[in-house]
Amino acid sequence: MSINVLSSDKAPAAIGPYSQATQVGNTVYVSGQLPIDAQTGTMPPSIAAQTTQSLQNIAAILKEAGMTMQNVVQATVLLSDINDFGAMNEVYGKFFQAPYPARMAYQVACLPKNAKVEIAVIAAEK
Repeated sequence: MSINVLSSDKAPAAIGPYSQATQVGNTVYVSGQLPIDAQTGTMPPSIAAQTTQSLQNIAAILKEAGMTMQNVVQATVLLSDINDFGAMNEVYGKFFQAPYPARMAYQVACLPKNAKVEIAVIAAEK
């Protein structure tokens, strides 16, 4: 089994010992993406803007594998406040079309850099 490491300079660099994404065969595993703008190193303040940034980071990484958000088959959303679910969901829905990926969403005690959201996905050739 061959594992390819994927990365994009349009997404923030890993802040620990992990890869932005790995690819095994036709499946890409994108690590949790914080809402950090790769160019400025900053995070926007609102949950909507943070969700947008996290998903844009994911799209940039998937592009390195020749994939788009339509290749996403599963997503995991971590929220620092589950009350932000509605606002996150509204933005999230703009990035996907039917058939939508499977998804889980959790409230967690704290996210790195005090982010409001972190999103990880699995994508595959359809």
